[in-house]
Amino acid sequence: MISPSVPPEIQSWFDERGWRIRRHQLDMLAKAREGRDALLVADTGAGKTLAGFLPTLCDFAASAGEPPEDGLHTLYVSPLKALAHDVKRNLLTPIEEIGLPIQVETRSGDTSSDRKKRQRTKPPHVLLTTPESLSLLLSYPESMELFRTLKHVVIDEVHAFATGKRGDLLALALARLQKLAPDMQRVALSATLANPLSFQEWLAPQPADAEGEIYAADLVLGEDGAPAEVGILLPIE
Repeated sequence: MISPSVPPEIQSWFDERGWRIRRHQLDMLAKAREGRDALLVADTGAGKTLAGFLPTLCDFAASAGEPPEDGLHTLYVSPLKALAHDVKRNLLTPIEEIGLPIQVETRSGDTSSDRKKRQRTKPPHVLLTTPESLSLLLSYPESMELFRTLKHVVIDEVHAFATGKRGDLLALALARLQKLAPDMQRVALSATLANPLSFQEWLAPQPADAEGEIYAADLVLGEDGAPAEVGILLPIE
């Protein structure tokens, strides 16, 4: 797989921090440009979240100088609403420092009713939510128009809920989203998994005419995470 090119403003953002774009981040970008669904398995501190959102950042950087298209571009699904709020803060840092015209919002039970109503007719470019809030959002009449422009779905910490009832709920939501946005790409992020294949199969859409064949998303293995810094504090009287 050929490493994809990264827009210069994003490359400069990495360079200014003395960082390099990691191999698995480039692999995830390549999968997105190929229209492939992908599961990224990487250690904590290896830049999983940035890898999941890198295709989105590159899409908007590529259209720099032009007004961004209205509509929902990327959906991020987290098992915890607190995690979605943390990811929003972390995502806004490169967006603001690079100067990308990307609107990012969260949607959960804590979101005000006025904002929820506005999001159904004028959504942000990136929406961060939970499986339950996504299912409610899909129940509204506006959902067909809302999700029509969707390009990417990023599922974080997929190991935390994919095998339970919440995973079943999300799988149904993903099937509905695929009908509304047929070209939508699915991405899942996880720490080390004992059996990645079962999650690859859960992530990939299963055509009705597959005749028993099970489809699986591509697997991307991450580089090692940042080395741990361990210290011991000794009490001194």
